[in-house]
Amino acid sequence: MSYLHKLKIGNVELENNIILAPMAGITDLPFRIMCKRYNPGLVCTEMVSAKALYYNDEKTKLLLNTKYEKRPISMQLFGSDIESMKIATRYLNDIADIIDINMGCPAPKVVKNGDGSKLLLDLKLAKEIVSVVVEESKHPVTVKFRKGWDENTIVAEEAAKIFEEAGASAITIHGRTRAQYYSGNTDLEIIKRVKESVNIPVIGNGDITDGASALKMFKYTGVDGIMIGRASIGNPYIFKKIQDFLNGQNLQTVTNKEKLETILEHIKLEIEIKGENIGIKEMRKHLSAYIKGLPKSAEAREKINKIENRDELEKYIKEYFENLLFVI
Repeated sequence: MSYLHKLKIGNVELENNIILAPMAGITDLPFRIMCKRYNPGLVCTEMVSAKALYYNDEKTKLLLNTKYEKRPISMQLFGSDIESMKIATRYLNDIADIIDINMGCPAPKVVKNGDGSKLLLDLKLAKEIVSVVVEESKHPVTVKFRKGWDENTIVAEEAAKIFEEAGASAITIHGRTRAQYYSGNTDLEIIKRVKESVNIPVIGNGDITDGASALKMFKYTGVDGIMIGRASIGNPYIFKKIQDFLNGQNLQTVTNKEKLETILEHIKLEIEIKGENIGIKEMRKHLSAYIKGLPKSAEAREKINKIENRDELEKYIKEYFENLLFVI
């Protein structure tokens, strides 16, 4: 059985069913472009505040920059105010292919306003939000959510049915509660039950780090697609590796030469799109992830975090990789 296949979300057909998750501060335009070189079926923007779009915030609009980007693109909204969600959806209608609603973010600054995973404690409001976005949207609407707020409020199956009823074209379920954040293991059993409870496509999310964990998610839960988040940071190659694994092909090792080329291209894109000052600062977290596990990476990370000039940064990165004894 081939778990890798095209996936239809509403009227949008994805080339494959391996998806890049929306991640705040990570899935900006340069990172999405880097990931797309390794052929995910869909990428998602960082989540954007519906309220900020309602107030026409220019900084928020920059998060939705898609210049040079291959379609399709999913754009993720968060918010719990109906009017803001309505206006924000109208704004996204002109630039998105899919509109995703965030009901999974566990961050305190998000949940304190009743947004993100806090909506799992008010499924009536959650349903109203999905219904309004579906009504206003010209594109398929999806919802990304967690299995519940905590172990005493596991609402995933109920929520899934509500979102389907409200008109969602697909859902993504992360198999952890808000209380867990990213600790413990993702709950494959709840993802399986969610898949069995609805007729729309279900995408499984959580703990997918390689081909074996991707296969485990597909086999155990029967999901229609998988979404990869943290494992892609510093590792855009993961999308091709998982596809090769699922296709039974030999996995190609990412050489340090390829990693260096990827890093230099990523730096170039960050600076072209955001300018040297912001671009270099944005790259620091990505660079830490790219070199994690390599010799003297802690020392290199400390040095990288002090560099503020593109030429100096590129020179240091090249020297670091040249000094690795096992550069291929």
